[in-house]
Formats: sequence, C-alpha cells, structure tokens
Amino acid sequence: MSSSSRVRVGTLVPFVEGKSGSPNASSLPMPSIPIFKGSNVVGRSNLVAVDKRVSRKHLSLRALPDGSLEVVVEGTNPIVVQSEGQRRKVCAQQRAKIMHDDVVELIPGEYFMKYVNMSDERKSSTSVESHDLKKGKRHSEEDSVAAKRNRQVMEDEALARTLQESFAEESTSVTEVLSSLDSAGSSERNKERTHSVGPLKDTLPLTFRLMRVQGLPSWTNTSTVTIQDVIQGEVLLAVLSNYMVDMDWLLTACPSLRKVPHVLVLHGEDGASLERLKKTKPANWILHKPPLPISFGTHHSKAMLLVYPQGIRVVVHTANLIHVDWNNKSQGLWTQDFPWKEANDMSTNIGFENDLVDYLRALKWPEFRVNLPVAGDVNINAAFFRKFDYSSSTILRLGTLYHSGS
Repeated sequence: MSSSSRVRVGTLVPFVEGKSGSPNASSLPMPSIPIFKGSNVVGRSNLVAVDKRVSRKHLSLRALPDGSLEVVVEGTNPIVVQSEGQRRKVCAQQRAKIMHDDVVELIPGEYFMKYVNMSDERKSSTSVESHDLKKGKRHSEEDSVAAKRNRQVMEDEALARTLQESFAEESTSVTEVLSSLDSAGSSERNKERTHSVGPLKDTLPLTFRLMRVQGLPSWTNTSTVTIQDVIQGEVLLAVLSNYMVDMDWLLTACPSLRKVPHVLVLHGEDGASLERLKKTKPANWILHKPPLPISFGTHHSKAMLLVYPQGIRVVVHTANLIHVDWNNKSQGLWTQDFPWKEANDMSTNIGFENDLVDYLRALKWPEFRVNLPVAGDVNINAAFFRKFDYSSSTILRLGTLYHSGS
C-alpha cells in the first residue's frame, strides 16, 4: 500500500536540543518522518548523510489506538527514549512506548526525533514556524549536512591530536627509560629497544601500502599514502567503485578529479544519501548502483581503475570514499600500473585479466562512448579493459561481487 493511501497518525520531527531543551529548527540532521496506521520503519535511508551505526531497518513502529507508538529496536545499536523527564535506553529487540512530545535518540546522544501525534501536530508546527521567524531563515539541507560534516572533522582532528600527544608522551617515557638503562651499562640492549620505537624500514612491497593516518608521529606513517598519492597525473578516465561516497570530501581531498573528463562512480548509496550524491556530483560524472542477484545487501567493492596515456592503474582498497576512512582509520590498498597492449598482443590474456573483466561485466553499468587520445573513440564497457597488458600482475584474483548483511 502506498503512503498516499494510508492514514497518517503523526510525525517524527527532528531537532537538536538547545539550552532550554526546545527544538532548534536551524540545525535539523534529518527530514521529518510521517507515521501512518499499521507498520512503519525508520532507518538509514531517512538520514541526510550516511551513518552506518544506523541500520537500514533501525526501528519498527506501530500506532496504537491511544495515539502513542509501540517501538521495537530492530538494529544492533540501542536507542534512547526521553519521556516525562527520564531517559531510558532501549536495546536490540526490546520494546518501548512513545507518547506525544516524547523524544527518541536513534543513536544515544544523536539524531533526536520528537513524536508529534496528529491531533497536536498543527499546534506544534505553528510553534516551530514562529521559532524560525525569531531565529531567522532556516538553513538549507545542504548547510545542515555541511555543518554536521564540519563537526565530524573537528571531532576527528581532536582525536588525532590526542593520539599524537599520547604517542609523544610514550616516546618521551621510553627515551628516558632507555637513557637510564644506558647509563647503567646496558647500551647494546638499549639500542635495540630504541630501534623498535624509531622509524620503520621501508620493507613493504611496492604494490601494497597502508593509508596515512592524521595526527600520528611521522615514523608511524612510513610508506603510507593519501588519496592524492593514488589519484595523480593525467587521468583520462576513472572508474571509482565503493559503498559510501562523500562527494564534497572527495573533490576537496582530491581536486584533480575535477579535471578528469570521464568519471564513472559505482556505489551502494540509496535514499537521502543517493539524492545528496546526485546533487553534488560534477555534471560529467556518471553514477551507477550495480544490481544484486539477491534481495538484500549492497554494492560494497572498493576499487579504482585509472586510465592514463601510458596505461592503467588498478587499485583495490579497504576505505569508503569518506573523510574518516582515509584519515582516521587503519586502511590499506593494493595498486599496480599496467601498460597498453601492443597491437599484436590484443588476443592474449591471462587469469587476472579474465577475472577482472568477468567481475566488471557483472556490474552492468550503462555503456558509454568516449574519445581517448591514445585509443580514439571507444565504448567503455567491461571488454574495454582487455586493452591493457596485465602479464606483470602480482596477484591472481579479485574479490567478491557483493556484500550482504543488515
């Protein structure tokens, strides 16, 4: 049954608590959610920006005859219900009852939603609109998302500074202890211990790298890379495969992507996150969410195919295309460059090439035609990637097609 034919009984209205505990409509992290008779679901698709702590089916709600809601926590993370001045934590598979004006925190301390039943909704709406007039024009949804992201960046940077200070203190303590032991005549043993907390040797193979973590001492980031180290030079065509994509962050962290004439983004976004992605992408970028052979799950593969005048760079990595994954988490990648095939080698192929092309074919993106200086007019489909010589590949096979789970 469509929502237009269902009877609406109330609304979950988002707000952040001000000093007086009243709604602050100038900073809404989510859109309002209508509640209808029968079953209702609240989850990740209701968010403006992706937050994996909120499950796709986070809450199920059922309207009761007295105008209240029965709530069941379907996700793995708990919620908090504020009612009559009390805060109650409700864990997975537990139930709670929500009355008019009660507040639900979808994540404890975040995503505040006030329940307004239909009989009092007009009064509540008038109150909020009056508040807006006093406070000034309501910020747009984009401003709200930007503010949330800025808060996240500040929190990440604060954590990084704390980690950096912690490392500095530990390094100082170790140095003092070693110095003391050295004066006692244990110099050889002390040298070995000093080496263990000093710069790491660059022993990683060239095709594997860890990603740089902000705020850590330089020796802990030896041989690490940033996204600008990975995507560099004269890229003619880019295929970016991932689950979560923050377009604002991506274009800021790697501005050279704006100059790439052809970009295909394979993603797993949906709901409000997908709408945000469509609004913020450059006009020449193509978005495609690969179909899945199952009724649940999402596209989860993280890889890049970067075509250059000299050949192709293949990157398989572990990070979503979001700030926190590339700056504040331990992540890694495999990357290798391959040349264009010679004209007389077009019919030859190896296992790596076959696996790669079979995988790309399963993604079923809409084929498009481009003009590349080194190849002329070509169709960008799975078969296009047979034009490169993968005979020097250092791995045998690419990974899974899709990821399933709640």
